[in-house]
Parts: sequence; structure tokens; C-alpha cells
Amino acid sequence: MYPILYFAGRPIGTYTLCAIVGILLAGWYACRAARVRKQDENEVIILLLVSVVGILLGSHLLYALTNLGPLLIAWQESAGQGFMLRLEAVAPYVGGAVFYGGLLGGLAAGALYLRIRRLPFAAYADIAAPAIPLFHAFGRIGCFLGGCCYGIPWEGGITYTRALTPEANGVARFPVQLLESALLFALFFLLAALFRRGALRGKLLALYLAVYAVLRFLLEFLRGDAIRGVYFGLSTSQWISLAILLALGVAALARACARRRARASA
Repeated sequence: MYPILYFAGRPIGTYTLCAIVGILLAGWYACRAARVRKQDENEVIILLLVSVVGILLGSHLLYALTNLGPLLIAWQESAGQGFMLRLEAVAPYVGGAVFYGGLLGGLAAGALYLRIRRLPFAAYADIAAPAIPLFHAFGRIGCFLGGCCYGIPWEGGITYTRALTPEANGVARFPVQLLESALLFALFFLLAALFRRGALRGKLLALYLAVYAVLRFLLEFLRGDAIRGVYFGLSTSQWISLAILLALGVAALARACARRRARASA
């Protein structure tokens, strides 16, 4: 595909370009949604910026954990060299990003900010819920153009010749990035419609997490890139998807039990 484009003679990665578009549109939507729910737009902007820090830290941290074995080997083999050289040796194993790490890091940072500012978590979570898949959908288009997160070999697929990931080249592959992008756009429109109607107030973020966990678990079977971690036949993202679904289920059960106790004591 086209991993790099040139503007005024300067190179820019297509993933970076798509991510910027996604961030801007997600920010625009979140500010618009804040006005609908009569929340402070400035707080939304600050919340997004704080979340971006969590996204960057979380995405790189999970990537490093996914490649912990090779990372430790590279660190040990570079023993005796200067600190900067050792950092260069492990850079390939920490320079990538994993979406789930970014998602969890961003949610943690955002929740911490809301707690410090004593802002209503449910209201801002509803605002953020549709914005997340909107941003992610453009990110997956960037993955497709750059050749990362590529799919399994498929006769009717697309053959990369200039992908930044060498393993993607020369093999017809299923465009799993575009499939995920289409599903994420559909999820955005669903959540945005629910938000506009005032349905499921305070529960839109949980709905997003549940739906995406199911989608991601299934889509992982169509992924062909090896740098995802595989444990007991499932990838890192599949295990995280299962953990998220379990946590949501436990939380829903706990709320149901609390309501039942409240009715019994009333």
C-alpha cells in the first residue's frame, strides 16, 4: 500500500496522518456531545489530552510486555555496551503499540482525571464512548495503508510490496484492518444514535467495551502478524477481551445484587 506520503517534499506516515484525522474528528464529536449533555467542553478537551498520555504509555507498555522475551534477550546480549546502545538494541521491542494497552491506559488516565476534578464519570464516559471507535476506525485505515496488523494469507486478498513490516510483503492477505475499521464505524454510529436518544445513560462505555471485546476476539482469528503474543492458543488481545467481558459480567452481577438488597431492605 502507501506507508509513506510526501507533502512539500517531506515524508509523513499514512498511519500518523490517519491517526491525526481520527483524533481531530473524535475530539470534535466529544465537544459536540458535551454541549448536548451540558458538560464543560474545556474539561472534555483536557480529559482527551490527559487520556492521550495514558494511551501512549499503555500502548507501548503492552507492546513491550508482548515482546518481553525478545526484549530481555536483546538487553542481555547488549550488556557491556553504552546505555544508549542498549536502548537502541531493545527499541524494536518497545517502539510498537498495542491498541488494548492504549485503551486501558487512556481509560485509567481519564478516570483518574475525572476523580481528581470530581466530575461525573458516567456523563463523561457516555461522551467518550462513541468517540473511541471513531478514532480507532481511522487508525485501522492507517494500519491497512502502512501494512501493519495484517491479515492471514488469503487467495483473494491484497498483496503488500512496500509494507513497513517486511513479513507482510509478497503474500496475498485478508484485509482484516479494513473489516475492523468498517465494524468500528458501525459501532460509532450505533453508540452515537443511543447517545442522541438518551438511551442507556451511564452505560454506553460498558456497551462499547463489551461489543468491541467480542469483535476483537473474533477478528484476531483473521490476523496474520506474529507479534501479538500467543498463550494457550489465544493472542494477548483475545485474553484481554475475555478479561474485559468477565469484569463487565461481574460488575453487572454486583449491581444486580445491590439493587436486590436495596429493594429487600426498603
